[in-house]
Amino acid sequence: MTDKLLRGRVLNFKSEPQGADDTSAFDYFKDGAILIRDGVIAATGLFDDVIEQGRDAEMVDHRPNLLMAGFIDTHLHFPQVQVLASWGEQLLDWLNNYTFPEETRFVDPEHAARMATAFYDELTGHGTTTAVAYCSVHSSSVEAYFSEAERRNMRMLGGKVMMDRNAPEELTDTPQSSYDDSKMLLEKWHGKGRAGYVISPRFAITSTPQQMEAAQALVAEHPDVHVQTHMSENLNEIAYTKELYPDAPDYMGIYEHYRLLGPKILLGHCIHLEDREIGLMAETGSHPVFCPTSNLFLGSGLFDDAGLRARGISNGIATDIGGGTSYSMLQTLNEGYKVLQLRRQQTHAYRAFWWVTRGNAEVLGLEDKIGTLNAGTEADVVVLDACATSAMALRMERVETLAEELFVLQIMGDDRAIAQTYVAGEAQK
Repeated sequence: MTDKLLRGRVLNFKSEPQGADDTSAFDYFKDGAILIRDGVIAATGLFDDVIEQGRDAEMVDHRPNLLMAGFIDTHLHFPQVQVLASWGEQLLDWLNNYTFPEETRFVDPEHAARMATAFYDELTGHGTTTAVAYCSVHSSSVEAYFSEAERRNMRMLGGKVMMDRNAPEELTDTPQSSYDDSKMLLEKWHGKGRAGYVISPRFAITSTPQQMEAAQALVAEHPDVHVQTHMSENLNEIAYTKELYPDAPDYMGIYEHYRLLGPKILLGHCIHLEDREIGLMAETGSHPVFCPTSNLFLGSGLFDDAGLRARGISNGIATDIGGGTSYSMLQTLNEGYKVLQLRRQQTHAYRAFWWVTRGNAEVLGLEDKIGTLNAGTEADVVVLDACATSAMALRMERVETLAEELFVLQIMGDDRAIAQTYVAGEAQK
C-alpha cells in the first residue's frame, strides 16, 4: 500500500486543556503533515520533518485547512435515522409515538442494510470516524451495522438493544433470548477488525429484573466489553423507573445492584442526579454522556458538566441521533456551549475540540487507538474548513488566533465545514 502524506495546519491534543492559556495541552503545526502507512499514522509534525520520512508518499495538500483527529460520538441510535426531527412531547411519548414504530422496521435485513449505508455516509460526511450506537432489538440490525463498518474499516462500537417489557410486542425479546442473541453477536463481532460490541440494556423501564440479570451475566463473562444504557434523562422517566424498581435506593442503584457500573459503562444523559448517584459514579469510574441537542429538543434539562467533573467524573459528549437533531459534532458542541452557559459554565474552544477527539477516546479507554494523531494510532482524520460558508468566511476575516478559529467552527460549523474525512487513511468523500 502506498504511503500517504497529508499536508496542512495540524492540531493534535496531548491532554485536556485547562483553560484559554493552556497551549501546552496540544501541538499545533502551522505547516504540518501526517504520514499514513497501512492505515496507521507513522509520523505527525512539521512538514519539513515528516517529509523526510515519506519522500515517496502520495501527498494530499489540504492547506490552508486544519487537520485533527476524527470526531468520536459516544451515544446515538442507528435505527432512529428516519425519526430525526419528529415533532413530539417529552421522552416517553416521543419513544412510543415515533421511535418504537420506526425500530420495528429493522427486522428486515434489506431495510437495515440500506439504513446502515445512509447512516455511515452521514457520520463520515460530518467528520465522525468512530461512534457508539444502539441497534434495534433485532439481530439483523446489528449485522447490518457491523457489516457496513467492516466494509469501511471503521472503528465502531454498538450492540443489540435488550428490552423485554414496555415496548411493542414486535420489539420485545425475553431475558433468555436477549442473552443468547447478544452473546452470539458479541462472539461474532467483538474484536473482529475494528469492531467493538456493547452490551445494551436500553434502560430500566424496558428491562425486567430477569433481563437485568442476563445483562449482568454477559458483563461478568465479557469484562472487556463496553456497556451502554440510559440514566436520569427525564423526570417522568425517573418516576416510572422508581415505580418499577421500588426497592432500589435511586435510579442508579438499579445498575449498581446488577453490577453494571464501572469504567466500561456509558450512561446516556445523567441530568437529574441525586448526590448518592454522583458519588457512586465517581467511585466506580462510570461515565455520563452529555447529549445537548437531544436534551434541548426533548426539554429534558441541563447537564452539569462542571459539577460532575469537580467530583472526578469523566464525561462523554454525543449527538444522540434521533432525539438529537444533528449528526454534527460541531453542532453538538454549539448547543453544548449554550446549555453550559445556562449553567453559568464555560467551555473554551480548546477543551471543546479535545472533548470530541481525545476526550471521548479517553472515556472509551481507546486513546491508544483513536482520538489523537500520535504515531502508532489509527489514521482517522478530519479536515476542517473554517471558511466553508460565506458567513464563516466573513467572520474569519477578523480572526487572529487558533482559538478564535476553533470557536467559529464550533458555533458556525456543520457538515459544510468538513472538507474531507479519512478513515484508516482512506478518503471518504
